[in-house]
Amino acid sequence: MYRIGELADLCEVKADTLRFYEKHGLLSPSSRTDAGYRVYTQADAARLRFILRAKAVGFTLSEISELLSIDLDKSNWACADVKGRVEDKLAQVEAKIAELTHFKTSLQTLADACCGGPRSAEHCSILAALESSSAQVYAEPHLDAYQAVDAQTADVKPQRDV
Repeated sequence: MYRIGELADLCEVKADTLRFYEKHGLLSPSSRTDAGYRVYTQADAARLRFILRAKAVGFTLSEISELLSIDLDKSNWACADVKGRVEDKLAQVEAKIAELTHFKTSLQTLADACCGGPRSAEHCSILAALESSSAQVYAEPHLDAYQAVDAQTADVKPQRDV
């Protein structure tokens, strides 16, 4: 039998985490002492470890609740049901990775196009790209205002400010 602090220490979480899981219906103490202290069993400890492992691989509290329901009633579920939930979560993670990769590429494009210098942001390529009416974020490097270029005689490609 464990008190809340003991179980929290055993599973390396805070007692507030156990209270949070209790509030959300994922974990409840097996009993309470006459003084009202929560008392947890080995089975409660195993359930908490299940919750923590599921959380560690990205499942939400709602998804963990579903998995716990399946775990309690294994004979009425197939492995395919559990695998389906894992594959759904994997698809969500892959979509999120694709979205984050897009963000990274866009942000890198913005950063690469800007000189980052001390001059006024009036001609900042990042701000210009974000103000653009284009659906695509595209930043063009801006020329140094002090760069002397004779456009009619020189073949000069835009360079970043220095």
